[in-house]
Amino acid sequence: YAPSVAGGVIMAIIFGILLVAHIFNLARKRTWWCFPFIVGALFELVGYACRVMGNKNPYSSGPYIVGTLAILLAPILFAASVYMFLGRIVRSTGCDSYSMIRTTWLTKIFVGGDISCFLIQAVGAVMITSNGGGNTKNTGKYIILFGLVLQVVIFLFFLVVGIVFHKRMNSRGPNTKRTASTFDWQKYINQLYIVSIFITIRNIFRTVEYAVGTNGYLLTHEWPLYVFDGTLMIFVLAITWFW
Repeated sequence: YAPSVAGGVIMAIIFGILLVAHIFNLARKRTWWCFPFIVGALFELVGYACRVMGNKNPYSSGPYIVGTLAILLAPILFAASVYMFLGRIVRSTGCDSYSMIRTTWLTKIFVGGDISCFLIQAVGAVMITSNGGGNTKNTGKYIILFGLVLQVVIFLFFLVVGIVFHKRMNSRGPNTKRTASTFDWQKYINQLYIVSIFITIRNIFRTVEYAVGTNGYLLTHEWPLYVFDGTLMIFVLAITWFW
């Protein structure tokens, strides 16, 4: 199908606004761990701009390759900041012992897994958008699938870690309660759940999309991309702006 110009322009504008908002937020709060949100928003902006260019130049492979890569990889960058945020929540409560994983390892483990997913999916995306033969594209599809499944598994484990910490905090003693009372950790961890669910839904959508294949409904129709990827990532960036 030919990518929608109107849809691409609207999404590019929204992600552009969110990009500027996150840059302003980072400069104001000095929350450098939020930098991946900025890079991810830039990826989304470029990705949807490339879809517009792809409509204008349907025989040019450049916009297709860049757009596919950018939109596929952007949520992995969002996930990196989400992983780091849980570590900050745990440390801010002063209840490190309630975490399943030591805070010194929490960020390293999940961000390390996130980087692995990024590299795996990047390799697969390059192969699937290359001018190689059918075998190369098919291999690229399975590499992307593996990266997406790995990302879903890592994120589900991350949610388990967050839920266990949340449960232990809710059953804490009075001394711990006083320690954590100055930090509204429940508000932030609830926001973390919402963002994590959005990213997980998007990852499951992408997994099904590539599993079904290039002739499947999801890859031959444009609206699922906007509903189950673009819109959800807009919500993610909007919520995380308050971090």
